[in-house]
Amino acid sequence: MTKKNAAFLPIGIGMGVGMGVAIGAATDNMGLWLGVGIAIGAGLGVALTGAANAKAKKGDGSNSGGDAVWSSDKHHQSGHDASSDGGGDGGGGGGD
Repeated sequence: MTKKNAAFLPIGIGMGVGMGVAIGAATDNMGLWLGVGIAIGAGLGVALTGAANAKAKKGDGSNSGGDAVWSSDKHHQSGHDASSDGGGDGGGGGGD
């Protein structure tokens, strides 16, 4: 991470705090909206950092498409949803 891209997380959190305080003051529920604003701001900061890193990586001549990761797992699921464990927890009523 370069110094230029390092500042996106605090900027996002700061924007989230600002939005949270504004909405919290308007709705008279500061505690809820401050927490929501911090969470949204942190997510926004991480997204901006990732976008900036992807853009920087694309511009430096490296593999911009990312590496393909192929699974070596040869297990294939059948047409079922694979959630059956064979247990008797499906209901059906028991004794009274």
